[in-house]
Amino acid sequence: MAVPAAAPGPSVAALIVAHNQARRIAATVRAALAIPGVDLVLVVDDASTDNTQELARRAGAVVVRHSHIRGRSAAVETGASVIAMRDEPEGTPRAILILDPNLGHYAIGAAPLVPAVLEGVCDLAVALTDTQAVAPGVPSKIARTAVEKATGWSPRQPLGRIRCLTREALEVAMPLARGNGLEVAMTLDVLHAGLAITEVECDIRHKGPSIEDRTPVGRANRYREVLTVVSARRIRGRMQSTRASMGQRLRPHPDDAPPAPETTEPEEDS
Repeated sequence: MAVPAAAPGPSVAALIVAHNQARRIAATVRAALAIPGVDLVLVVDDASTDNTQELARRAGAVVVRHSHIRGRSAAVETGASVIAMRDEPEGTPRAILILDPNLGHYAIGAAPLVPAVLEGVCDLAVALTDTQAVAPGVPSKIARTAVEKATGWSPRQPLGRIRCLTREALEVAMPLARGNGLEVAMTLDVLHAGLAITEVECDIRHKGPSIEDRTPVGRANRYREVLTVVSARRIRGRMQSTRASMGQRLRPHPDDAPPAPETTEPEEDS
């Protein structure tokens, strides 16, 4: 008698969005493959003009490419769709570990995020990098305050880009917010869905913000995009509360129900 094969256990796919990262992408891919629990590394090449995709593929990644630049959020959505297609039909959907392409061999430092998700400690684990204990800057403060007001929890690095999450957590955040608002929107959506988030200490020597974020225009865009997402989620929450309140008011109370009509038995012919 043949014994049916056991359903595959939970695993993780590392998702890396890259644009012109030929210098570090191969090292990042190899480090991601070395993380316990990771059985797939997917690189979404967001219309690079260098040989990023070729180097990523040689390093062991599965690579998909956008023909024109679509941005990080759209690339994460593309990657999540490809990963879902590669999941075993009878198995647990892979969790997704989102990594920056410029981490190089430091990407191995994201390893503690994986067991936090696979072992059910949380639905979303955010890496606390070794750069700062509490992220500075106005956008981080706005995001931290928004999360605290909405849920009572005050994250140390609310805009942390390196994170691992379950498929369920990713789905509740879809469609992803664009630009720099992606992370705080994901955090708020996951918490509002009743799922658990934790921050995990990781030994990651992050390379810091992109060149665009160091310029006045880049910082202004970051501020604007974070503020836009926070405002939109606040308005959405108020609308949902209003709808729920109106529903309660319009729902008839059992004591207010009209009395049932009296019924009479038809008289029998004598």
